Amino acid sequence: MKEISILIGGKAGEGIDTSGTLIGRILSHLGYKIYIYRDYPSLIRGGHTYSIIRACEKQIGSHYNSIDILLALNQQTIDIHKDKLKNNTFILYNSDAGKSEKGTGIPIDKIIKEENGIAVMGNTCIIGALCKAIGINWDIAEKVLKKHIPKETELNLKIAKHGYDYVSQFINIDTGSNEPSALITGNEAISLGLLKAGLTTYMAYPMTPSTGILHFLAQAGITDPTLKTLQPESEIGVILMALGGIYAGERIAIGTSGGGFCLMVEGLSFSSMAELPIVIILGQRTAPSTGLPTYTGQSDLLFAITCGHGGFFRFVVAPGDANQAYFWSALSLSLAWKYQIPSIIISDKTLAEGAYSFLPELLNLQEKDIGLWEKEKSQFKRYLNTETGLSPLAFPGNKNAIIKINSYEHDEYGITTEDPYITKSMQEKRFKKNKLVFEEVEKHETLKIYGNKNSNEAILTWGSNKDVCIEAGEILGMRVIQPIVMSPFPINRLNDALKGVSKIICVENNIDGQLASLVKYYGITVDRKILKYDGRPFTADELINKIKQ
Repeated sequence: MKEISILIGGKAGEGIDTSGTLIGRILSHLGYKIYIYRDYPSLIRGGHTYSIIRACEKQIGSHYNSIDILLALNQQTIDIHKDKLKNNTFILYNSDAGKSEKGTGIPIDKIIKEENGIAVMGNTCIIGALCKAIGINWDIAEKVLKKHIPKETELNLKIAKHGYDYVSQFINIDTGSNEPSALITGNEAISLGLLKAGLTTYMAYPMTPSTGILHFLAQAGITDPTLKTLQPESEIGVILMALGGIYAGERIAIGTSGGGFCLMVEGLSFSSMAELPIVIILGQRTAPSTGLPTYTGQSDLLFAITCGHGGFFRFVVAPGDANQAYFWSALSLSLAWKYQIPSIIISDKTLAEGAYSFLPELLNLQEKDIGLWEKEKSQFKRYLNTETGLSPLAFPGNKNAIIKINSYEHDEYGITTEDPYITKSMQEKRFKKNKLVFEEVEKHETLKIYGNKNSNEAILTWGSNKDVCIEAGEILGMRVIQPIVMSPFPINRLNDALKGVSKIICVENNIDGQLASLVKYYGITVDRKILKYDGRPFTADELINKIKQ
């Protein structure tokens, strides 16, 4: 077997998420590329939660409706996922908490009691049983579990071995051809990219699905005292405190979801007027309003590109997997500081909390290009009107410079003005930077083409739908096009990518087809839209069927 899909399910709050990651790491050690989809309700405890771990020879970022193995820690998991079972799906279940007509029952509760463990250790018991069932040597399982279970390690290993010994081997999976690779979420990739670009402070008010960035960076700050994480009292507090820190020279990023981003919009406009280089991570979920707090969506694209009062430029990027998230997050922070503009990184729940095999692209960030001010004879002009529109930077503590920022229109010194000539020249100064940003961004792959590049039918998509569309496109022999940078939009590259295409199918997770609307603004009309807006991502088999229809 060169590919396998495993679903593990149980109650929310009982370690299903961690268990899915452990299974993914074990399969990675066998030489497979991994993708993990996580599904959970907006409850701290109770309710049903599950993870689908898909292992494949090639790089992947999507899952199928059907599964090869079901790991059920309770009866609810058996009942809910019957529609995902194939004729040969193998089931391992907790016989103390459920019944199944087929499969192998393991008395997990009894085993835990005998070993003086606690309920959450049922996960390690069933993982041990899984390893035996698919022919994984205990040494590999023990190595991964020992490395990634920090608490009660020996007891967990004992319980996992008990589960391992309880079953016989039923399925034989071949060893993959890949070297083991890191398995990280989109949120972790964004965090690593920001750190690569010199992040010094991260601020957020917790909001799914971006909260994982706050947790990851707070943990990183334990070993790196120069990295600070703060949780202000609200999203408004977050962006205003961040802008104050940026004025003082701190390289700051902030994170939120749609509702919190709405509260930040006035601060976003302020950042443009004051030319403060802020980075905002916008993790989308099902909307409007509170919507489905723990499920996915792609309904904030047009808002991110156009929000704010007055016309001003912002850099907006929508990566499609962990590798792209790492690269473009680093570049977003670097560009924000180089050009003194706001950058917005659009994520969604599928990308943010999905786990991917991680193969980061090397980055060469030109930090020296940031225009730091050096002492001059003349008084410091924070908003010096240069040919490029880029003004020098200086920070408080510099005894040779009085540094003023202003949310009002202002002159070169930062002093409020209502003079029409100065107003016009300062508006034009800020817009001069647009051309520079466009020219620099075009050095990178702002748009990607996959699949059959000679096909006259194309799938157009964005964000986390990248991988599921690639899979569908490869099977159906279609061209797949993914814009990554959304502002400045790579329209010339899109026109080139569409040469020879007679039919465009746009695939999105929203009800109104926002990417389709965006490209229509540039004169491109899609022929069909395949839209999903129930909070769940497309599965590969589902999307293939919809395209065929």
